[in-house]
Amino acid sequence: MVHRLEPLVIRHAHRLPSPAGPAGEGAVAARQFDAALMSVGFKLSAELLTLLSGLSESTVVDTAVRTLGTVREMAGDHVRHNVYFIDFPANVPDTYDFWMRCIAEALADDATRASVLEQLSDGVVNLLTLPSYGRYQHTYAEMLSHHEELIAAAGDRVTVLHLGGDAEAEVTALYLALAGSSTPLGEDVLRDLQVLAESCVDGPQPEAIPVRENRAVINRVRLRAGSPLLLDTVTDVLRLACAVSGGDVTLVEATRFRGLSRSVRRALLAGLDSVIAAAPTKLADVHAHREDWKRLGERLHPHEYPQWPHAADVFAVARGEKKARSFDSQVEELLGMHDVTGAAKLLKSAPGKLFRSLDRLLRMALDQDERTTVAAAAEEVVAHVSGRVLLSVREHLANRAQDAGEPRVFVNRLGRAWVTEDERPPVLPPERERLIAVVDAEIRRRLPAPGHLLIDPDVLDVALPLSGRAAPAGLGVLPRGSVSPVDGELLRFFVYWKQAAHRTDYDLSALMLDADYATVCWLAYTNLKDLEGEHSGDITEAPDGASEFIDLRLGAVRGEFIVPQVNIFAGEGFEEVEESFFGFMLRAAQQQGRPFEPRTVRMKSGLRGPGRVALPLAFLRGPDGRWRAKWLHLYLKGTPAANRVEANQVSVATLLRGIVEREQLTVRYLTGLMEATTTTLWDGETVPEGPVTYIGLQRPDGLHPESRILTPENLRDLIPA
Repeated sequence: MVHRLEPLVIRHAHRLPSPAGPAGEGAVAARQFDAALMSVGFKLSAELLTLLSGLSESTVVDTAVRTLGTVREMAGDHVRHNVYFIDFPANVPDTYDFWMRCIAEALADDATRASVLEQLSDGVVNLLTLPSYGRYQHTYAEMLSHHEELIAAAGDRVTVLHLGGDAEAEVTALYLALAGSSTPLGEDVLRDLQVLAESCVDGPQPEAIPVRENRAVINRVRLRAGSPLLLDTVTDVLRLACAVSGGDVTLVEATRFRGLSRSVRRALLAGLDSVIAAAPTKLADVHAHREDWKRLGERLHPHEYPQWPHAADVFAVARGEKKARSFDSQVEELLGMHDVTGAAKLLKSAPGKLFRSLDRLLRMALDQDERTTVAAAAEEVVAHVSGRVLLSVREHLANRAQDAGEPRVFVNRLGRAWVTEDERPPVLPPERERLIAVVDAEIRRRLPAPGHLLIDPDVLDVALPLSGRAAPAGLGVLPRGSVSPVDGELLRFFVYWKQAAHRTDYDLSALMLDADYATVCWLAYTNLKDLEGEHSGDITEAPDGASEFIDLRLGAVRGEFIVPQVNIFAGEGFEEVEESFFGFMLRAAQQQGRPFEPRTVRMKSGLRGPGRVALPLAFLRGPDGRWRAKWLHLYLKGTPAANRVEANQVSVATLLRGIVEREQLTVRYLTGLMEATTTTLWDGETVPEGPVTYIGLQRPDGLHPESRILTPENLRDLIPA
């Protein structure tokens, strides 16, 4: 059990649970372990290296084997990354010349000559019918033999693994942190939470579980274990039913409820009955998911359990047989009568809904008195609104100063993005500025005193993780809207995918835009090389996995924006393939090495989203000439097949403009509100002697043991409750 959960601790906390084993002479094995880690961009902390050196050699070797497998997968080095052009990035041919060569080879093949001649007579040749196109022409080992060993550089990534406590303590701490998160977790992290909850069901539990999806996952585990359920709304029961059926606990997608055992039906109905018995007004919450409740009722058979009449009322409301007026309907009735003052007063009893409705109320207000009433209502209840809602509203208000007609970007929970013109009338400056001040004051009040605040400057422009769904799981991944520095001369993107059942063709492309978001050029399978760089070649099927790369010389890029994208040309979607991920590497000009070198990987993230075009991030050239990454994590709907960079360049440019010009709430905003005794910008070397609150991209080695440490892995802890 301990070894099964160890990778979760390493991935989420970059900590290695303290290995258990006999004392011994493990120094040589520990140094070899450290060297092996460094080859994939990781390293043991000094404290961890010292501890391992005092253990037996067999204990160190066992620990190394388990850990290396985990970190290789984190960096994307658990698969073989081959390339079509064996010498890539050298000797990449001109696109037209390459296609002509493929046609010539097909004409020289007796099996394909007739077919190609027939196509040529029609003036169009399907590249997929050419034997040498889109399929590896050499083995992985042959490709490696064409590349020199990587020359180490000072700028290579080094991710430090720190010493943790014993395995049980580390697993419990990680469970409590994820379960008690004040922001929603991503899909991958929710799965990890379930694994942790199964291990910790009989142990310590968080004081509160504010995120309902987290509660549903934990309740599923508690249901199996026969532990008391954590329920206080009818929707908690619905989410749990979805979890039991393997459905969507976020309730975004409809769940196909399975046949449920009698014990599960009894537990769900008993929980539902207790919720309504304690607060009958909660029947009104049924309206939000009426169809789901109707379908669930067909599985629960509430009529068979007369001992729980309140549970039966839930399904009667869903069927329209019993009336329970919802809070939202009362608000809508007042707004329908243009009674903004009455709606604001009613919404004071639901502070979170009031804040989420502020924009609409202020737009509907007919005069200054009504606008003043709305702002005053917000001031009265601000202390009762969750920190995540306050920060979301703060960011929203900051972006409501723009003129009508500007791009308005919509991103749903799954990362699907679209753009339209913002035709809403503005929120007038007096109320906007007043409400911003109210939120700032409340957030400042809630933030704990940090004492000595030590800040890595590179973290200041990282967007606050108001939702875990704004960033997929991976290595070096930052929340959507974050900006981070890019220091290197050669930028290399990569995508890997492995099809599950059908031929699947993903195309890696890079679009270059000027300062006005107009296309300058692109690199893709239709344009294999240009002044900016080279493409590794088109792979059109991936039964054993496939990779594509794009190499860019940043100094040669003519545009101001670089937008890498992954287009699905044919086959399975991002959520259907066996595996798919994207990332980028940075290298110095003199570095050689294989096309994929894990220690140069700066970011690797899973591709698991809707749509047929993925936009993981973009690169922006700043006024100082330096490049920075802007994190997107977006998906465009695209077309069912044949998505290409040439066809979506306008929509990508429009979306990028909306994202780039949107003001994000960042770590800089929160640290500016903190009342620190001392604030120090970390220089990358000097570590203070006493305890600090450290906020940065990576934890420095040697911090005082009583320090509070916040890195991207637990940055959600910055969000006040």
